[in-house]
Amino acid sequence: MKESKYDALKIENQICFPLYAGSREIIKRYKPYLDELGLTYTQYITMMILWEEKEVTVKQLGKRLYLDSGTLTPLLKKLEAKGLITRVRPISDERSLIVSITREGSKLRDLAVDIPAKMAPCLHLTEDEAKELYRLLYKILAASEETFA
Repeated sequence: MKESKYDALKIENQICFPLYAGSREIIKRYKPYLDELGLTYTQYITMMILWEEKEVTVKQLGKRLYLDSGTLTPLLKKLEAKGLITRVRPISDERSLIVSITREGSKLRDLAVDIPAKMAPCLHLTEDEAKELYRLLYKILAASEETFA
């Protein structure tokens, strides 16, 4: 059967679709665990950076999470309202905004520590398959940084 010029537009031929749908499904499975913490997935990954770094600029946070300031600003305001972070403009550079984890935010880490282990079985991948998927996804992210930098 001859291929149509429109075959490229079929959803099953789009690599972006399984990435998009898979991401949504995985995030949906995080929801019950994150609801216990009072966090959305985006707030959770933001807290992951802060549990690791304790303090970062908004610019650094955006770069690590692949989020723009228009997405980060309301997210950070909500985390600050919950008492999990603080945001401060340093006198030395008022264009910059430093985000720091609070004591309450640090305590949340102990409640979140088991989430990755609870999520691992949801993927139905062997350890080698998970490592290969991780490698390929980060290859895509690295290429997007080069393309759009």
